[in-house]
Amino acid sequence: MSDTQEDSFISHLVELRDRLLRSLIAVAIVLGGLCLYPGPGVIYDILAAPLTSALPEGTKMVAIGVITPFMVPLKVTAMVAFIIALPFILFQAWAFIAPGLYAHEKRLGIPLIISSTLLFVLGMSFCYFFVFGQVFHFINSFAPKSITPAPDIEAYLSFVMTMFLAFGIAFEVPVALVVLVKLGVVTVEKLVEWRSYFIVGAFVVAAVVTPPDVVSQLALAIPMCLLYELGILASRFISKPTPAVDAAAEAKMDAAMDQAEDEFRKLSGK
Repeated sequence: MSDTQEDSFISHLVELRDRLLRSLIAVAIVLGGLCLYPGPGVIYDILAAPLTSALPEGTKMVAIGVITPFMVPLKVTAMVAFIIALPFILFQAWAFIAPGLYAHEKRLGIPLIISSTLLFVLGMSFCYFFVFGQVFHFINSFAPKSITPAPDIEAYLSFVMTMFLAFGIAFEVPVALVVLVKLGVVTVEKLVEWRSYFIVGAFVVAAVVTPPDVVSQLALAIPMCLLYELGILASRFISKPTPAVDAAAEAKMDAAMDQAEDEFRKLSGK
């Protein structure tokens, strides 16, 4: 590796470190504000509301670990802080990779950041306001009358984070399709052709990442299929990129190389 390549590699590492630090600082600032107001306890109560409303009257969740009542609400607050700071984090990631992209690819930056954030939050909101209530009532309806459900708060947090991540990523399907079409990786016709395969894959993914109940599986698979159709519809308005400037530059480079080869042949002939 030459000195120039080594310096470039080190500069990229330094830039990556700086952007990671900025992202961590942003999350820490938001986390500090949330800890002051409204506080970790209030945020966890809001997160636990779908489950507590489905439990029998007077039943509460339990904390098995010694420091669990402190750590779990703090983890929930950190998760909320990360979501709030997500646009800034995505912007830092985009700013790191943008210098290596073409001009038509750079124009996708801000729309991607906004749409990705909105769809991820929309997926989490759909999971919280619709799926959780249906799933918890469905599960508790099967509980025998001889037992009293008392879920552990740490197990509930793990379940919630898994579901939020699954629905948040699932709702990114339209963005992924638009990007693939915009970059020329696939065509709209191919997406239409692969529709049946995606539907099968959506139900397989839903069966793997959600609890073993029909309600949660359908609640994830059906929106994924609808979002796939939305992605196809949005992709129809996106044409395959034609980087004319880059093509012209490559043509000039090829012409220069051909001219240099001709001159070399003439010199060699002499």
